[in-house]
Amino acid sequence: MYLRFVFFMIIFFNISINAQNSLPKGSIKGMVVDAETQAPLTGANIVILNTLMGAATDSLGNYVIKNIPAGSYVLQFHFIGYQTLTKTDIIVRPQRVTSVNCGLPESYLEENAVVVSAGYFDKQQQQPLSTISFSREEIRRAPGSAGDVSRIIMGLPSIAKVNDQSNSLIVRGGSPVENAFFIDNIEIPNINHFPTQGTSGGPIGLINVDFIDDVSFSAGGFSAAYGDRLSSVMDIKFREGNRERYDAQLDFNFAGFGGVFEGPLLNENSSFMISLRRSYLDLLIKAADIGTSVAPRYGDYQGKFVFDISPQHKLTFLGIFGDDHNNPDREAALENDMIVYGNQDIYENTAGINWRAIWNKNGYSNTSFSWTGSYFKEDYFETNSSIHLIKNRSKENSFKLRNINHIRINKNNAIEFGAEVKQTYIDYNNYFSEYTDAIGDSTSAFFINDRIDALKYGMFLNYLFNPVERLSATLGLRADYFTLNKNFHLAPRLALAYRLNPEITLNAAIGVYYQNLPLVLLSQNKKNKDIDDPRSVHYIFGIDYLLTPSTKLSMELYQKNYQNMPLDSQQPGLFLLDELFYRYGFFFNHGALNDNGSARSRGVEMIIQKKLAEEFYGLISASYFRSEYKIDNNWTDRVFDNRFIFGMEGGYKPGDNWEFSLRWIFAGGAPYTPFNISQSEQINRAVLDQNRINKARYPEYHSLNVRFDRRFHFEKSNLVAYLSVWNAYNRKNIASYFWNENENKKDVIYQWSTLPIIGLEFEF
Repeated sequence: MYLRFVFFMIIFFNISINAQNSLPKGSIKGMVVDAETQAPLTGANIVILNTLMGAATDSLGNYVIKNIPAGSYVLQFHFIGYQTLTKTDIIVRPQRVTSVNCGLPESYLEENAVVVSAGYFDKQQQQPLSTISFSREEIRRAPGSAGDVSRIIMGLPSIAKVNDQSNSLIVRGGSPVENAFFIDNIEIPNINHFPTQGTSGGPIGLINVDFIDDVSFSAGGFSAAYGDRLSSVMDIKFREGNRERYDAQLDFNFAGFGGVFEGPLLNENSSFMISLRRSYLDLLIKAADIGTSVAPRYGDYQGKFVFDISPQHKLTFLGIFGDDHNNPDREAALENDMIVYGNQDIYENTAGINWRAIWNKNGYSNTSFSWTGSYFKEDYFETNSSIHLIKNRSKENSFKLRNINHIRINKNNAIEFGAEVKQTYIDYNNYFSEYTDAIGDSTSAFFINDRIDALKYGMFLNYLFNPVERLSATLGLRADYFTLNKNFHLAPRLALAYRLNPEITLNAAIGVYYQNLPLVLLSQNKKNKDIDDPRSVHYIFGIDYLLTPSTKLSMELYQKNYQNMPLDSQQPGLFLLDELFYRYGFFFNHGALNDNGSARSRGVEMIIQKKLAEEFYGLISASYFRSEYKIDNNWTDRVFDNRFIFGMEGGYKPGDNWEFSLRWIFAGGAPYTPFNISQSEQINRAVLDQNRINKARYPEYHSLNVRFDRRFHFEKSNLVAYLSVWNAYNRKNIASYFWNENENKKDVIYQWSTLPIIGLEFEF
């Protein structure tokens, strides 16, 4: 079957289609604004490199370039008094409009010379370091990502290597609990299907990459505009729908099959985009034997509606809805070596509106109001005993108002300020059975029947200034208050960037960060409301070196110190937030917690990123780090302390129709705690050896992903076909060891073996 599949793909990729000789054409349009104030720039020049085509912006900052032959292009943006920016990977498709917006930073003086070029890399003063951005095309084509935002981020040196089957982001010694996600100024608690409750983790991406304009990911030192997170922020911007004509797209890929429909809504001042997707694994299992009988089923519905009230005011409506189901029975669990099975029905919803207002040429604001709702209906049973381990009936709802304002006082001074209020309503009706915990102790059954009604308040102020020539600084302060535990926090932050010359910039940041514990843990005992919130302090120093206009080297040193981390007094040697990786994959019953935990993470990271200026693009990264927590005044490795990570990703694009890419990642083996074999055999359950906590290590991880893309341009449509092969040389990477209760012995779970994936995208 596999050989037939490969033969079919070879024939398909070599079909000669006469329609491609007709040179179908498309258009590029967009808006050019001041990067700081968002005010439109009139008369900015846009040039398509290596062609004679271009345009200039009108009085509203808009431009359009028509009759462009379908293909891949590089755009350059110029305006007097501003730095020149270059954008790559601009795909023009037949009879379609490609939207490319650009924010130009002002030029600056350096030794009486005006610096007018920022090359291919854009960086905002508010976030000078630990940040990397990806365009929609860079995410779509990345080998091993399957169009999943989280999976391309997982190739960065800031992210510990956990498991191919998980989208959990472990950022600089953090945990999946510690990451924030925003889409168009609206917070999204989790961007995955089958979300792990109380965390940002999950196995499969929820966000449709066809909606994405760009993604910015900050691994530390982020500004005071973001609160209630200890480790990272991912800021996603959705594009707008086509305002000139109706377009459609049909997709078939790893995430499932579905489509996108977009176009003008009422007139040229409004647009819409909607998408629907459904997984197909359950249908495939019913039709053929593919080696598993477990068939998760999921779907999502997404939409964005935009209305220009006036040139200065814009309303955006956003909706993202996920629908997840997985119902393996005991027979399927036995066939697939699953230690638990059951019913999993999850609904995750986010809807909101954002109002962007440009006050004048010196300021703007974004104000959003959103609702987030999640419903968990889960029942888990032990495979061997059929004991009903957990019954989870959770309804989580929150309403959030968020406002951000930016005012430029003069060329060297600006302020950014804002506030947010979040109302949370949660109903928990959960049951935990009697069970043997990770260290072999018996626990009694436990019920949670609780309703939480609480408010979170947050305010922040950033002062952006240039104290001396070449030096830019952002001084921030954030205040947060949570009515549930009555904790109030002040979190100061400082970021600096010093330009040694146009090619080299030194960066530094220090900041204090607080976060409330997941409510699924706080609700387990009333005493948990009295403990302090976890706290982290970031210390970061880095250097950016622009090797060429399209190639940048970045190096960073960081130290992150944790305090007030939650611990279970019944399991004093285990770090509670790491429970997600050494047991069943979710938080169990812990009752009353204490806040005596301490942890730290420190390391050095290097990235060389090359944009697609010619035929090649790539990213080389490496990191060495230590991630530890304290037990009895001794430092112990945490479960994702890989120590060393190295990655190479790149591609070759010989023309407009073909593209070849690959990604190879190597990571040191992560720590784990061996089983107490005699005690585990005695009770036929996994019991960890308390004297060897995280003293053993898994074998090193490494994997190669390759991808081949082929574009077909027709007169009024476009087809993208690709073949992606994950783990191309079939490395047997170990996901974890588990206690096989069916055979009463230690056993192993492997990560993905070689996995070929075919994808089709038809646009018309």
